[in-house]
Amino acid sequence: MGIFAYDFMIRALLGALITGASAPAIGTYLVQRRLSLIGDGLGHVALTGVGLGLLLHRSPVIMAVLAAAAGAVVIELVRERGRTSGDIALSMLFYGGISGGVVLVNLSDQQSSRSLVTYLFGSPLTTSRQDLTVMLILGVAVLAVAILLRPWLFAVCHDEEYARVSGLPVRTLNLILAITTAVTVTVAMRAVGLLLVSALMVVPVATAQQITRGFRATMLAAIGIGLAVSGLGVWLSTAIDTGPGATVVLLAIAGFFAVTVGVAAWRAAARARHRTAEAQPEVEAGVGA
Repeated sequence: MGIFAYDFMIRALLGALITGASAPAIGTYLVQRRLSLIGDGLGHVALTGVGLGLLLHRSPVIMAVLAAAAGAVVIELVRERGRTSGDIALSMLFYGGISGGVVLVNLSDQQSSRSLVTYLFGSPLTTSRQDLTVMLILGVAVLAVAILLRPWLFAVCHDEEYARVSGLPVRTLNLILAITTAVTVTVAMRAVGLLLVSALMVVPVATAQQITRGFRATMLAAIGIGLAVSGLGVWLSTAIDTGPGATVVLLAIAGFFAVTVGVAAWRAAARARHRTAEAQPEVEAGVGA
């Protein structure tokens, strides 16, 4: 009997695939904007929401969405007004978010404290039907924003000043991107964990950039890579008994290095063929003389 004959494995696989598609989709914009680490910052803020949910006996996922969205709005407004640098704002998200989350989880009951690891590093095998439904709704919303608003979001990420001069609602688009990033973090919470979500938002995009040209092609390739490593990671982690989230991320990183080596080898071979082609006429001219 295959491992996917079990309902919990099917839910784990579906949850991982939802994450594998949505995280690189929104990550393409973050990489374009050089905000690759914002996923980490929002992941730490989401931990505060998880802790608050556990303490108040509310849904940790919903509370994580609200906390991460609030954090995303704050950092975007701070960045826009220029009151402090983006690095400092991200650092405040990093340390304040994770500290608040740990304190709130410690204030909750002991059983909730033990479940902290599942939110930090992911636990797709414990995904319930309710969790999967929430992930599906949020994942579809993320993909809708990433794909339907692509021309306008790309314009803002590529050149914010030009987009503002062109009449685009830059602040609104920035806030939409920030909130969508926060939602993506919470979608990935079950599959890869809050501490590893940024890797799935960035690594597939970095891999796709090496083999594609153009923003749209990069996004589609990144989504394909995210789906592949997520599905394979869940299967492999079950086969060799490793952490699913960490396995998915390691596969993504391994794929990045494999593509890097492959592209470098292909370019070296292309240069060698080019030099050979240039030298051939000279050899033929020498023989003719």
